[in-house]
Amino acid sequence: MFSSIWKYILVTRPWSFTMSLVSVTVGTLLAAEDGPVDWFWFAVAAVGIVLFHAAANVINDYFDTLYRIDQPDSPTVKYRPQPIISGMLTPRQVLWEAVLLFSLTIVIGLATALMRSYHVLWIGVIGLLTSIFYTAGPVKFKYRALGEFAVFMMWGPLMVEGAYAVQRQALSVKALYMSIPFGLLVALVIFANNMRDIDYDSRQNVKTLSILLGSNRSYVLFAGMIIAAYAYVLGMMALGIMSLWGFLIFLSLPKAVSLLKTFKEKIPDMADALTAQFDMVFGVLLIAAIFMESLVLP
Repeated sequence: MFSSIWKYILVTRPWSFTMSLVSVTVGTLLAAEDGPVDWFWFAVAAVGIVLFHAAANVINDYFDTLYRIDQPDSPTVKYRPQPIISGMLTPRQVLWEAVLLFSLTIVIGLATALMRSYHVLWIGVIGLLTSIFYTAGPVKFKYRALGEFAVFMMWGPLMVEGAYAVQRQALSVKALYMSIPFGLLVALVIFANNMRDIDYDSRQNVKTLSILLGSNRSYVLFAGMIIAAYAYVLGMMALGIMSLWGFLIFLSLPKAVSLLKTFKEKIPDMADALTAQFDMVFGVLLIAAIFMESLVLP
């Protein structure tokens, strides 16, 4: 019984949920600067976003297999169990798990929209459609060189603004600004994955941003996105959008330098996982900076 349940949990890629939790926490802490926080609704939002993330992961594996993008020799299979190819679940089981997870997400989203803010409704609809058509036809964002942009929008502005709206029943310009660097680095995880898969994806006749740029220019963009995230933080501090506590984020620089050195030598099989680790350190320090700002400022 437990082993069967664990299989369904494992295929959701639970280790990736930290990125969603960072986004919802950033939005909530920014809302705390403008008034009291309802922690019950923070928990509801966090659960809803994690379920959404899980559903997106599962449905993407389903369509990647359906369209024969993921096959036994694909790089993805080397570092994590692809649910269908590994034989953990049948295609039908994977599809129904995705339907269940999306259904739970919709129920939570509708309840939150009705009781907290209508902004949750339109943000949720955009997120739902984007997550499905990330790999599903006819759109297939991931294979039309739009995957990074889609992920940036979802884990950056949409999730952060959504979490803010749950607390304040409004949107925030500051939340929009503050969502940019972390959203950029979540997109970097996808870009790292596509850099690793560039040869394989080329043989599958798909078009990712990495394929369009080529290996050398992809590395330049990879490094540029990391530099841009730090430069953006400096810009926010210079403009007074973020306090000087933002310098806490620069404690992640050694991790960034190590990542760049690793990618310069050779794109590792764990490219996206290593990038996600850096992303997580950056995100936690971003949360710490916002939290310390709220303690010091009236």
